[in-house]
Amino acid sequence: MPAPAVLNEQPDEKFQLTVRAVLTGVVLGGGLSLCNIYTGLKVGWSLAMSITAVILTFSFWQLVRATLGGRRFNIFETNISQTAASSGAAISSAGLVAPIPALTMITGQVLGWAPLAAWTFSVCLVGITVSYGIRRQMIEVDKLPFPGGLATGETLKELYAVGGAIERVWMLVAGAVTASVVKLTEHLASVPLWNLPWRISARVGGALEKAGLSSISFGNLGLSLEPTLLMYGVGAIAGIRTGISMLLGTVMAWGVLMPWVYDNGWAQLGALNPTSSWFTKGVQWLLWPGVAMMVSSALTSFAFSWRSILNTFSGKSPAEAGAGRQGFQTWFLVALIVVLAFSVTLQVAFFQIKPWIAALGVLFTYLLAIVAARVAGETNITPVGPMGKVTQLCFAILSPGSPSANLMAANVTGGAASQCADMMHDLKTGSMIGARSSYQFVAQVCGALAGATAGSAAYLILIPDPKNQLLTDQWPAPAVATWKAVAELFMKGFDALPPGAIQGLIIGLVAGVVLAVLEKTMPPKVRRWVPSPASMGLAFVIPAYNAFSMFLGSLVGWALGKWVPSWSARFLIVFASGIIAGESLTGVGLAIRQVLFGH
Repeated sequence: MPAPAVLNEQPDEKFQLTVRAVLTGVVLGGGLSLCNIYTGLKVGWSLAMSITAVILTFSFWQLVRATLGGRRFNIFETNISQTAASSGAAISSAGLVAPIPALTMITGQVLGWAPLAAWTFSVCLVGITVSYGIRRQMIEVDKLPFPGGLATGETLKELYAVGGAIERVWMLVAGAVTASVVKLTEHLASVPLWNLPWRISARVGGALEKAGLSSISFGNLGLSLEPTLLMYGVGAIAGIRTGISMLLGTVMAWGVLMPWVYDNGWAQLGALNPTSSWFTKGVQWLLWPGVAMMVSSALTSFAFSWRSILNTFSGKSPAEAGAGRQGFQTWFLVALIVVLAFSVTLQVAFFQIKPWIAALGVLFTYLLAIVAARVAGETNITPVGPMGKVTQLCFAILSPGSPSANLMAANVTGGAASQCADMMHDLKTGSMIGARSSYQFVAQVCGALAGATAGSAAYLILIPDPKNQLLTDQWPAPAVATWKAVAELFMKGFDALPPGAIQGLIIGLVAGVVLAVLEKTMPPKVRRWVPSPASMGLAFVIPAYNAFSMFLGSLVGWALGKWVPSWSARFLIVFASGIIAGESLTGVGLAIRQVLFGH
């Protein structure tokens, strides 16, 4: 066991919610929101940015003090800054990488910057308000671990310990600079994908042969390697099980299923040359088994959390016990009512959702956000997908045929549940160092506002035309594909599916349930060999080269963990986070340059 961290100095508790702490978090939150939007549109995941925010805040104020002098930026201020930054970074879960573009693709509705920022901010407010009301019950009474918050707290204490870990700061910077240089080189030199040279033979008399093709190239299927580093960094953080599952999924999807689907004429062919990618055409078929596998596995895994759900609504319910002293005080009830009114007003004004449906959706969200927070506290996994799908199903029944109600009411549920769970991790970090939760609440609101304004602007710059830009090689947007597919299925029924997709959907459903049951019931030694159904399903809806990169990144991370375990424990996730931040911010910068200068 390592010795406990000993602080260099005892911080003054008077200096917690300072202007400089909030402003630092707001700026970082706005910047990190761009990283999560960029990554979310690439791979469908948002990443926890708390540790990254802690390291960036600490290093910046260490530099300021070394050059300009002044009072030290203490551990409480860093916690406030990290809380605001994490809140801002989580803005991608408020709909920007899933239901909002899905709505545009289905209905053509586009929100301007101000309405979009107001909408995403309102979604975050629901989750933040609930998180503060249940904090005491989950953290102080039930003492749930919230592993992400625990890791951030330990990092925070390590940085402020005697001989603080400045090496981690440099490792983060090194990762960011490396990824940024590689991305710039790839962009300026127009480095192509490294296509693998092999081909798959066409079936005699099949659709490929009728189109004049005797075989289909690996390049057409996306079975290539990419030169940039983003997905390698994501894979290193995700781990070897996820990486292997991604590899299995992409081999099954693009190496086995799609040649067969193309040969049967169930999907349109792309340009008839060996280097042209057929991803955009192929994913229109593959998303059905892929989405079915992700949704069924997520709901099955969520069902195994029945003890957490039961505790939520039993005598230990956070809504009652946690509210006893602070949750249901007058100010908290007022906050709930104000947030409810704000969300309902925007749903009616922006999406013409019936007021009673909108209000019911927010009330439903309060309950599901509490459930999501408890599950996240026990497992470190936030069940955003299942929450959204449950709500989509409910509103498909309450308001049939309405994509706005189906998507945007579920947007409130999924986004608020994610924000609530994320904030609980930050509140756990605060409790570890004795920070005031009321100050963190203020920081969370400020961070969410910064993330909403910056993130909405970045989304509109990156994706001005979702219908033509998304579900492509450049922007696979798997979360968008999932939400769009579920909404269309509820709207149109099975007539919305391409030929052969019903069989694929059924197989995906069964595979997702079976694998989810196995990973929950098998002994630990066997469980680690069960492929992750969520990761396999994801591989169906992103380009194969993205999945290959994630596998290779996870393989390198696993090997380093075996060869240099002490180095990996301290630096691997930090370096990988730097890679993700460096390429994401560079990619956003290049997109802004394209808008401003047209090249």
